[in-house]
Amino acid sequence: MVTKKWLQVTVTADPALIEAVSDFLIGVLDAGVEAAAIDEPGYGTINGYIPDPDPSPEEVERVLAQVSSYLNELKTIFNVPAPQMSSKIIEDEDWGQSWKEHFKPLTIVPGLTIVPTWEEYVPGVDEAVITMDPGMAFGTGHHATTTLTLEFIRESLEGTTGKRLLDVGTGTGILGMAGLLFNAGTVKATDNDPEAIKAAEENIARNGMQEKMDVSLTSLAELVDTYDVVIANIVHDVLVSMADDLIRLTEKGGYLILSGLLAEKQVGNIREVFCGKGLTFAGDKVRAEWAAIRFEKN
Repeated sequence: MVTKKWLQVTVTADPALIEAVSDFLIGVLDAGVEAAAIDEPGYGTINGYIPDPDPSPEEVERVLAQVSSYLNELKTIFNVPAPQMSSKIIEDEDWGQSWKEHFKPLTIVPGLTIVPTWEEYVPGVDEAVITMDPGMAFGTGHHATTTLTLEFIRESLEGTTGKRLLDVGTGTGILGMAGLLFNAGTVKATDNDPEAIKAAEENIARNGMQEKMDVSLTSLAELVDTYDVVIANIVHDVLVSMADDLIRLTEKGGYLILSGLLAEKQVGNIREVFCGKGLTFAGDKVRAEWAAIRFEKN
């Protein structure tokens, strides 16, 4: 059995850049990220873990050049000292242990807290909890696009019962599970990564949701049912390539929620693409440089 490897990129930067650097590593490079809180040792240092089963020197060089270019942009925009960057290749188990040291209970939206399996946590009155292990598939809720998507899911399901939700690119299943807590009737979740499917299945079972939430490797083209709420928190280019299927799978009068978008550069194009295919713009949400957008199907 081949041990999976990861490219660890460590960035030490002015604290003003922490969120921007973290969002870039997660949103653009699909990295898992750990960063100390303001009152913890190592504040200002961000570790990104980028999956690659066989990282070649050429690929490592390409990724580091991409990160370096972005760091130089941030330095100029924020007028701060140049961030310092280093990298190394690590094994699967090294990343997993490092992650556990930084993943703590997180109130991701008011009334909903994500709790890792290794932490003890007593919820407050009327507080919903999702207990999960991120595994190696990421998706713990720390990213801005996850929060924005959850806000839209809650608003789309408010005052309803029995709605059907489709979670495209489910990762560890956090959005679909939250949908059930927000009163969805059933959830269908898909992903093209077997590691994500495994992590999601374990998290769903851990939270007792297996009777209402199904997760599989089924492609969008194979799905035939329609859903009252369809969510896809991925990246711009993939969302555009999926446009026809995402719209087809959205029930008439239902909502399509898209996230993983850069606010200034990508939201306009997404509106143009999807509104040109029978959808109506139903609002967007922005946090820092990230955005989520909601459409209603005519």
